[in-house]
Amino acid sequence: MRWLTPGRVAAVAAVLLVLTRWQAVHLLPAEWYYRVLGVHGMSMLIFFIIFFEMAVLHFTSTALINARCAAPKTSWFAFALMLVGAVMVEYLMWAGKADVLFTSYVPLRADSNFYLGVILFAVGALTVVGVFFANLVVAKRERTYEGSLPLVVYGAVTAAIIAVITLLHGAIIYVPTWLWSIGVIKSVDPEVYRVIWWALGHSSQQINVAAMVAIWYMMGALTIGAVVLNEKISRSAFVLYVLFISMASAHHLLVDPGMGPAWKVVNTSYFMYMAVLASMIHGFTVPAGMELGMRLRGFTNGMFDWLRRAPWGDPGFSANTFSIIIFGFIGGITGVTIGTEQINIIVHNTLRVPGHFHATVVGGTALAFMGATYYLIPLVFRKKVVLWKLAKIQPYLFAGGMLVFNIFGSLAQFERDLIREREQVQRGEVAGRVVEEHVLGARVRGADLARGRAGVPVVDGGVVLDARVRRGPGRIGDLVPQSRSLDGLRHLGGEAGLQLPVEVALDGERRQARLRVIATGGFSVLWPILCLFTDDKTAFVPVEVVSLAALLSSLGVWAWLRRSAATSPPVA
Repeated sequence: MRWLTPGRVAAVAAVLLVLTRWQAVHLLPAEWYYRVLGVHGMSMLIFFIIFFEMAVLHFTSTALINARCAAPKTSWFAFALMLVGAVMVEYLMWAGKADVLFTSYVPLRADSNFYLGVILFAVGALTVVGVFFANLVVAKRERTYEGSLPLVVYGAVTAAIIAVITLLHGAIIYVPTWLWSIGVIKSVDPEVYRVIWWALGHSSQQINVAAMVAIWYMMGALTIGAVVLNEKISRSAFVLYVLFISMASAHHLLVDPGMGPAWKVVNTSYFMYMAVLASMIHGFTVPAGMELGMRLRGFTNGMFDWLRRAPWGDPGFSANTFSIIIFGFIGGITGVTIGTEQINIIVHNTLRVPGHFHATVVGGTALAFMGATYYLIPLVFRKKVVLWKLAKIQPYLFAGGMLVFNIFGSLAQFERDLIREREQVQRGEVAGRVVEEHVLGARVRGADLARGRAGVPVVDGGVVLDARVRRGPGRIGDLVPQSRSLDGLRHLGGEAGLQLPVEVALDGERRQARLRVIATGGFSVLWPILCLFTDDKTAFVPVEVVSLAALLSSLGVWAWLRRSAATSPPVA
């Protein structure tokens, strides 16, 4: 049974998927392909990653600060819950009783035990998070460390807070869905499901980010004696994750017609960029700390002597370095570009999307976890890593494979665009000959601007657009509908066409504004938890200001939308 870990299950599923997408082999039929795709997503993105993250929480709250576990029996009980839940889900997906893919969108319905398994797994993970915070309280009381929490443990605190937010969203949506699957309630609103589910699906990957960055700092120190350039800056970047990274889940819903454009723009063009700023800060401070650590050890000849003489034969160092490069330069950049609405619409449902999240979750997080494992195995189990020569080249093989997959996943979309463009050109050549023969040879009269309708020239009894650059005077047919408009009768030209009808905007926006008030209010309450574990309380004053400002702005938007709905004229 020890071989049937989520990571190995996910790897086997990945091989089956690749052999199916490879047209020369085409191993699986369509039904089994999507079944295995669901298995791969749940095994890798949820079970493997979160199991490791819970281990990180135990390790950082005990071993790194010389503290004892506050509740060992509760910890084992939580592990048992997670294991039972994961086994239930895996079995039902392989058995074909949960063919709902990774997102399990309603009204698709799986076996009720599938949702129960996810709930058990989430409850177990929440229990681990509770034990983590209890360990920190015990360590603080017993004075096992001096001053503030170490930065690595502080990053784990960030991951734990995001885990609470994530898993509570999972409970909010999976409990009603489970009740629906057993017939207790009649239905689950699909739009509400999508919004709340992605607060789970996206945020669960942000637990990864916080835990991964904490491991970056830890492995830098363990492998080459890296230092932290500025504690306050690094800690503030972790706080930005807590405040804004969950809101970036909106970029998964950019093509969802049920979400209002204002909500999408605010989340993906403002809040998400604050989380991106945090990653950029870590992306600078971690490599800079590694360079400074090497230079302090005497590697000062030239600009890159420290990098050339780094221990590249140490799999812990090479895996950590490749994780930073792949996550920062490929995963991060592609994530920001896909997070913009215009690009998202173009690349939606293309290979560029799996290319992106494999660069973040696999090339970034999983590779960092692998590097840490090479140090944790000797430390925890007091055993040497077997096949050490193979272990030394493993990060290179893994990182090289991920780079090929990620880069060519994006290039495949460009290739598809080129093929589509070439086909359009070929069709255009045929259409061009038709236009040249039947349209350009026709006698075209001037536009009839005197008619009541919009003026157009007449060609052999048909109608084409006025080809002249200047505009004719406005007519009755040019007026923009004014019912339920925010602009009243102030704009009759083209600008009014860019405005949103109140009838369409307010229904979704009021609901999203209420959710935003709840979210920002929750962040305003959650962030002081971070203050309990640091001696420098003044470093969190900017965070308080940002959090309260976000809450006040959300309340203002909500009040304005309610007022607009109350004062807008009825539909004629």
